[in-house]
Amino acid sequence: MTAPSGSTSTRPPPSANGSAPPAPQAPARRRMRTKISSMRTGLIAGTAVLVVVLIFIIQNAHAVSVSFLGAHLHLSLAVALLLAAIAGALVMTAAGTARITQLRRIMRRDRRRPRARGPRS
Repeated sequence: MTAPSGSTSTRPPPSANGSAPPAPQAPARRRMRTKISSMRTGLIAGTAVLVVVLIFIIQNAHAVSVSFLGAHLHLSLAVALLLAAIAGALVMTAAGTARITQLRRIMRRDRRRPRARGPRS
């Protein structure tokens, strides 16, 4: 006896009340992440950022006067804005480093403290 055409499933037909077991699913394939693939992704993203920065510098090449804390400079608008962005990033890095250091100190202090034991039953 041959199977009817179009029916290649080895599962039993669903019951009348619709309580058939769920279909087994193949395990999801995870993509392997290696250091080289991460580095390649980082290089592609870095190149894209550099292209955007280069376009920004070319389009904002006209010179401006900048005065800060008594220093008077005459440089391109793009360079002035990039220097301001770098200064902002450095300030945020310093604040983040200070916070991480504070949290590590707290964790180290808490590890040294003997833990209070509750009453035994």
